[in-house]
Amino acid sequence: MEKSKIFNEKKNMAVVHETVRWLQASARRGTHSAKTRSEVRGGGIKPWKQKGTGRARAGSTRSPLWRHGGVIFPPKPRDYSYPLPKKVRSLALRVALSEFNRGEKLKVIDAYNLAAPKTKEGVKFLKELGVSGKVTVVYAEKGDFEKALRNIAGVTMAKAIEVTVIDLLKSKWLVIDKKSVKVLEERLS
Repeated sequence: MEKSKIFNEKKNMAVVHETVRWLQASARRGTHSAKTRSEVRGGGIKPWKQKGTGRARAGSTRSPLWRHGGVIFPPKPRDYSYPLPKKVRSLALRVALSEFNRGEKLKVIDAYNLAAPKTKEGVKFLKELGVSGKVTVVYAEKGDFEKALRNIAGVTMAKAIEVTVIDLLKSKWLVIDKKSVKVLEERLS
């Protein structure tokens, strides 16, 4: 089969890096939180009078300098995501797919035809393809083949419509069927 244009993109690691940063930033939950001196419970009364004790002046027991006090400039819940143009995202995915083609680590098959939905059959299938180690298997539609492949160590299953640059960068081999190639062509054109 003639390789699609999505597998023949120029190398552009800057775009791939920016997309990975965007994906990881978007995945952050940002739920970290600590209290300022105004949010900590207590500390409403002046601990001792201003003068005459020989001690340093103090207005609250919840000062950041004190034990059980607040935090100076504490972390607060926030959203780390930022916008990234769709064209940049699709370019990064095309570049990542093209790297498999350049390194001859891409296996395009007609369909996932396994005798039975068993892990043993999945291992046999991958061995016949000549792939080992970390493998990303891209599929267009769910089927019994997924049950056979998903439990194998090092194999990542990814739906063609949802596959990300991170999924591809984590693997050494890419196995994809022709239906998935069409889905990716529509998605990345």
